[in-house]
Amino acid sequence: MSIEAPAEGRRWRCAQCGNLTRFDVVRTVRSRDYVHLDLAGEPRVEESRVLEEAIEQVRCRWCGADDAVQAVDRPDAGAAESGAEG
Repeated sequence: MSIEAPAEGRRWRCAQCGNLTRFDVVRTVRSRDYVHLDLAGEPRVEESRVLEEAIEQVRCRWCGADDAVQAVDRPDAGAAESGAEG
């Protein structure tokens, strides 16, 4: 099951318990990193660019449901859009 990431005007909500704020997210990220090694050989990532990202699972932190999290419209999303038109 794939779920969309929250974006402007959208958020996650657990349909089982109503949670809107706490989730455990399993995702796969393909990135290009610039790694700087100091003289002792210790690596430090100085730049990172996400090339591809996929959310595999979102689990509600409150009730543990991993099949009830949905992306829903924010209640103020319509007000923000109508304000931009005027």
